Order: sequence, then C-alpha cells, then structure tokens
Amino acid sequence: MIEKMKKLTFLVTNKEYEGFLENLRELGVVHIQQLQEGASSPQLQTALDEQSRYNQALQSLETASKTYELDEVPVEDIYRTSPAVLLRHVEDLQTEDVKIQHEIDAAQKNVEVLEPWGEFNPESVARLAKDGNLQIFFWRSNTKFFNHQWEEEYFATPISEFSKNTYFITFSKEKPDIHAEQIFLPSGTLNQYQIQLDELNTRLDALHGELLYINNNLHDIFEKGETQARNEIQLRQVRLSDERVAGDALRLLIGWVRADKADQLTAYLDGAHIFYEMEDPDYNDDVPIQISNGSYTRLFEPILMMYSLPNYHDIDPSVFFAPFFMLFFGLCLGDGGYGLLVLIAGIIMARKCKGDMQNYGRLAVWLGLMTVICGLLTGTVFGIDLTQQDWAILAPVKPYFLNDNGIGPIFGYSPLMVISVFIGLVQVLLGMVLKGCKAVKNYGWPYSVSTFSWVFAILSALALFGLPACGVAVPLIVQYVLYGVIGVSVLGIFLYNNPGSYKKPALGVLSNLGGGIWATYGMATGLLGDLLSYIRLFALGLTGGVLGGVFNSLAYNMTESFPWFIRWLPMIIILLAGHGITFALSLISAFVHPMRLTFVEFFKNANFEGGGKAYNPFRIIKNNKQ
Repeated sequence: MIEKMKKLTFLVTNKEYEGFLENLRELGVVHIQQLQEGASSPQLQTALDEQSRYNQALQSLETASKTYELDEVPVEDIYRTSPAVLLRHVEDLQTEDVKIQHEIDAAQKNVEVLEPWGEFNPESVARLAKDGNLQIFFWRSNTKFFNHQWEEEYFATPISEFSKNTYFITFSKEKPDIHAEQIFLPSGTLNQYQIQLDELNTRLDALHGELLYINNNLHDIFEKGETQARNEIQLRQVRLSDERVAGDALRLLIGWVRADKADQLTAYLDGAHIFYEMEDPDYNDDVPIQISNGSYTRLFEPILMMYSLPNYHDIDPSVFFAPFFMLFFGLCLGDGGYGLLVLIAGIIMARKCKGDMQNYGRLAVWLGLMTVICGLLTGTVFGIDLTQQDWAILAPVKPYFLNDNGIGPIFGYSPLMVISVFIGLVQVLLGMVLKGCKAVKNYGWPYSVSTFSWVFAILSALALFGLPACGVAVPLIVQYVLYGVIGVSVLGIFLYNNPGSYKKPALGVLSNLGGGIWATYGMATGLLGDLLSYIRLFALGLTGGVLGGVFNSLAYNMTESFPWFIRWLPMIIILLAGHGITFALSLISAFVHPMRLTFVEFFKNANFEGGGKAYNPFRIIKNNKQ
C-alpha cells in the first residue's frame, strides 16, 4: 500500500531558520523537497568525501583476509573515542599495506629470477670475470634447443634445468651471438631476497592482524563516524533546499509528511507559530513514496525494487504479484526435491542471519515450500517420475498427478500447459482490473469504463464458449445474459474509451470509434502473445525434471556393470554433479522468468509506471542501517 502524503509549504524567518531545522530533525517525519536541484557547497562535498572514506575503510576492514596470532594489538585510547583519528590511522595502515604488497611483489620476482641459479655471491662472480678479463652472461634456453657447441666457443656452463629450460652462463670478451634469452640478475643474493620476503610477510601479517583487531573491537567507532557523516550530509542537503524570498528575509521550504503523521507535525508548527500551508498533492507534484505491507508481502518488495518504486499515482502491485511470483517460481523449478533444498537453505538463513539476509531466507522458505508443493503435484522429486514407480503408497494418488501419466491431456494438451495458460489469463485480467482501478483513482470512473469493459467481455466470452467446451452446460437464460454483457462491453470499448473527447461531441464519437478499433487490434495481438509467454512455466518445469531424470539414468546405467562396493562412489559423483548443474540452471530460470512475467506481462497490463522517489524524512540517523 502506498502511504498517503500531505504537501507542506513553510515560510520561516532567518532568525528562526536554524532552530526550525533542528526541531524538524527531532520530529523526523518531514521529507524536504530540493528546490535547487544539483546545488552543492564546500561543506556538503567535505561531508560526502568523509562518508566515502569511512565506507572504504569499513570495506578494507571486512576484507582483511589474514589472521595474526596476537591477544591484543596496542591501540591508543584516542582511537577508541575519536572516529576521525581512528579513520586516519586505518588509512595509514591501508597505505602501508599497499606499499608492503608492492615490496613483496618485487622481492618475489627477484626470488623467482634467482631460484634457477641457486645461492652464489655476485661479488665473487664479478671478480672472476675481472681476473680473466672476460664478461659473464646469464642465459635461458629451451632444453631441447641448447647447443653444446656453445660450451667450446663460449665456455657455456649449464647451471640448472627448470621447467624444461636450461639455465647457463658464458664467458667471453664480447656478447656471444647465440639464440637464447639473456637474463639480467638483481644485485642481491637469493638468500637476501628470501629473508626480505619473510620479513615483509611478517609485517603484512601484523598489519592485517591490527586491521582484524580494529574490525572486531572498534567497528562501532567507525559506524559512529559514518553515521555522523551521513547526518552532516543530510543537514547540508536540507540547507541547500530552500529559496530566499522577501529580500532574503524569509526562507521558503517545501516538504512532505505522511498523512497519518500530519497531526504530530501541525501541533509543533502551531505551537511554534511557524507559517505553513498543508494540502493534498497536485497531480504533477513529485511526491515521495513510502509503501507499507504486511510481513509476507514485504518479503517481495526487493523484487519490486529491481524494477522501480511505484509513483504516487500507481497502485502498489506488491500484494498482487507476490503470490503469483511464488507460484511461478515453484512451477519453473518444478522439482519437489530441489524445492526441499531451497526450503532448508531458507530456514537456515532465517534462523542464523540478520537484517536483509534474514528476510531473503524467509522469502526462500516460501519459495521452497511452493516448489515442494508444485513438485509433488507434478510427481517429480530429484528427477524421479513418481507416476512410473510401483510404490503401493502412491497408488491412490497416481491418477491425480498433473502430468500425462496422471491427469490426462486437456483439450489435447498437457494439463500443466493448460494450467499455466489459465494462470496467465488470471494474472493478465487482474492486471487489467488494477489498470481500471488506477484510472478511477487518478481521473474518475468514466476513464475506467473501457478497461473494465474488456474484462467483462473476456470473462463473459470464456463462460459462454469455454464452459461448453469443458462439458458444462450453460442455461439459455444465462447465455442471453452473457451475450448482453458482451454487447454492453462492446459499447463501452468503442464508445467510451476516451471520455475527454466528448467535450466536442462531433469529434468524440469518431475519436472513440478509432480508439476502440486500435484497442481491439492491440488486445487481439497482445493478449495472445502475453498468454503464450506463460507456457514457459510448463516448459521450464518440465526441463528441470527431464534433466534430473537423465542424470539418474546415467548414474544407474553407466555403473551397472560395477561391483556394488565400487559402484556407489561413481553413482554419487554423477548424481551430485548432474543434479548440481540442473539445480543451478533451474534456480536461475526460476528467478528470471517469473520476474519477466511480472515486469513485462503483469506490469504492462496493470499500467504500472514506476519511477517513484523514496520517502526519506529529515531526521537524526542513529545507525548506519537507517
């Protein structure tokens, strides 16, 4: 449900302005509208930069990966009381972390270069070359291309073979002309660089240990600093949201308050003698949105947010698409065993996690439960077709499974296919009803006549022609009534689809006739395409079960010749790999396609526009989760 809002216009003197803002902040119910879009100030930029620094520091603390065995890292008392000082200290640790990482990379590279040559003293090698009036060159060549003539011509001496390469040195007065890669060694020894690498890793471990200690023991200090930055950002943005009038003597502010909290606000304004006007939103106003739903529907709000927040003129679709999304997920995943896995994972998340993850776990519980129900109705559990099993316990219910082996084809089609299309028709018609209700809400009932006429015409036609096709006799009097409803609906479709045009009666009839013809064409083509989209519910559910059954057959048939004490292992490997792949692919499909049906077919027929801006009252933020 979209909460009702009231629009407020304030006029405040400069003398009262700061106190007025503080009082509004204490009340925490007024969303301030920015009258100067894009306005900024040095103070706002400073607060934004500070919040960014806190967020980066918090991320670095959470991603510190190494542990360091230390009971307690010495941390000065000032870090425990001053978020700003602690922030600078962590930033210094981050800078030192990057520096050490670069030094480790350089030392590691030197170790890798020197490893094939072993430990030797570069000064001794240099003296040897000087005494012989020769130059020493270091080379690497693929072992099979090493030319032994180099040993006679240039005193080539192999040192080692490493990764199919031969490392060797040559002695000559000039650089030899040989086909090999010359290696330039660092100035230090292998042992020196290994010691340096160990020291650097020890320093890095200690640094990460301090970051971990800060994250575990001083995390609340960072959250306090980040919250202070957010409060400062909000305050600076509000101070940039007014307009100065009457020669800068007055400040004009526009705000929004939930209708159910308006009395609390007006009581303060009247007591403080603040001039204000309160009114209902105009149609063209950019009204902030807050939706309020029950505990079940609220779980599906993140799915709605992936599309958009509704605008003030929309009808909140959450409560209407939530049960359909849950049903679509169950039909697409389609396997009772896979649904049980989702259900168990959801229960664990709901019990062990907190915040958003806990809500996602609760959502998974509902989705998993629906998948178990759909899987049992279609007779598929971990790819096993229950209708093909000779289990006595299943004998009474086998004829009722929603597949070709249970309930037979309907109208020559799979029962689940027919059910999928029927569910799609119900959701499309529900969307059209919401579209009509939205028209009544925003423009008045005349603008909903055409939409409701389509709903009545489709339902009447289904009853008139669909019931006899299903073997249900329709009494003659009911047939006349249905024909009458269709006739009246046709009049509504062709003569009242644009009531505003009747301000000019001569053009109004022609305009409505043309609109009716165009709407009929759109309905004839669009409705069929929309309903065909719902067949994928049947197709995806069938695919998951078939793939699971294929891997079951592979696990059984490929290991049939093995002794039983060996057979179990490859069977388990094939089953885990096969069902793992099938479960992952089916899970993706079970999320993507219900979202497509919701965002495209349902939202289109419901005339859902979206684009709303969240209601964010000016208040004191107490923690970083608000």
